[in-house]
Amino acid sequence: MKPLRIGIAGIAIESSTFSPHRSTLDDFRVTRGAELLACYAFLSPGSELTEGVEWVPLLHAVAVPGGPVTEETYEQLAGEIFDRLRTAGPLDGVFIDFHGAMTVLGRTDIEAEFVAGIREFVGPSTLLSASMDLHGNVSRSLAETLDLITCYRKAPHTDAWDTRERAARNLVARLRSGGRPQKAWVQVPVLLPGEKTSTRINPAKRIYAMVDDVEAMDGVLDAAIWVGYAWADEPRCQAAVVVTGDDADVITKQAKRLADAYWDAHDEFEFVAPTGTLEECVERAVASTARPFFISDSGDNPTAGGAGDTSWTLDALLRMPAITSSDLTTIYAAIVDPEVTAAATKAGVGATIDVHLGGKIDSVPCGPVPLTAQVSALDPTNAAVALSTGGLHIIVTTHRKPYHLESDFTALGLSPRDADLVIVKIGYLEPELYTMSADWLLALTPGGVNQDLLSLGHHAIARPMYPFDPNMQSPELNPVLL
Repeated sequence: MKPLRIGIAGIAIESSTFSPHRSTLDDFRVTRGAELLACYAFLSPGSELTEGVEWVPLLHAVAVPGGPVTEETYEQLAGEIFDRLRTAGPLDGVFIDFHGAMTVLGRTDIEAEFVAGIREFVGPSTLLSASMDLHGNVSRSLAETLDLITCYRKAPHTDAWDTRERAARNLVARLRSGGRPQKAWVQVPVLLPGEKTSTRINPAKRIYAMVDDVEAMDGVLDAAIWVGYAWADEPRCQAAVVVTGDDADVITKQAKRLADAYWDAHDEFEFVAPTGTLEECVERAVASTARPFFISDSGDNPTAGGAGDTSWTLDALLRMPAITSSDLTTIYAAIVDPEVTAAATKAGVGATIDVHLGGKIDSVPCGPVPLTAQVSALDPTNAAVALSTGGLHIIVTTHRKPYHLESDFTALGLSPRDADLVIVKIGYLEPELYTMSADWLLALTPGGVNQDLLSLGHHAIARPMYPFDPNMQSPELNPVLL
């Protein structure tokens, strides 16, 4: 049997159109060639998916979620992928590893445009299989251009690598069987943040459990539900369902079943943790005996697209005696400010510095905050520092960086397990922090990924749309067979 040749490519980022941050080439980690191939453990030599398959690594670029990507950055990354496709030789398939919620300045539905560009180079007979985040968006154009499409089934995304492997495995299987499957696609006019659609709790837990049942049916290859991305203002931004397979009746019926289940639960979705204002959350945390007590600074979550330097919460914390003038130990992670990081590094551990911190990218809620603090630790590896004032330890970084792992904190000599309060720029807690927390509240704070969607000013999304039109009539959810 002639070996299959399959390319690997992708540009992965989540872009908030409400964030003043602009994502440039410096924000992306770009891998090519052998380095890219090595990223996929399921494609290691001797694995099942490498038997009779030559995987052709092209280029993959991934960035921490942020603001819209500049056109120059997209053109450079996509252009190199297209150039590599031009010289790669004939390909039987392409595995596309992307997020699905990228926005490029001046464009809409950029993933559909990107996939159409790939299709132009590889031709109509090459199968295209995409792996996506469930917080991506699936327009009809994207679903039509792809032959296979799937997404995560868990939030937090503990199944991210399983999903990539499924996309690759389905691609190889269909290339060997010689059949291009059909797809039943339907959008659901609901747009909710990930913090209300976590699969840790119902109704998302219940709805996503249906996906495995559908996938196991005869005539079905894959089933997927996308929540969509709430912090972009584009027509494609809404929930979507795609069921892929060979039995048109079955996949159409099951796509409608999943879409109906999502719509039927549209007003059941709740925040994954108790919520409140920052002040309310701090008061409850201080009064509690649970330690460590975590608070999500949700409005500037960099892993949802926040600028990462919104200083509103920091300014508020510095005005709270319970935080700055008590015996409590509080860790705040983190705020990006390369100028302050450089000044602290130059001054050295133990020095006292006077700085204006944060609010330089996203200055709308609050500008730079004046701060006198001691440099308590340096982390050259991650270009981060810790500044301390009273019992408050503030992590400052050179680059936008999420703090999801215990090792992120211990690299600066900070122990979140031994802290009283840990306040993190995050939405729902990632697994390590979730396991570590004795209790947890989600603070509704301002920023580019504000949980109060109605306050952001969406104007380009399709209407009617829940929750923007709370009294809208139930939609006719009729899947389209592609």
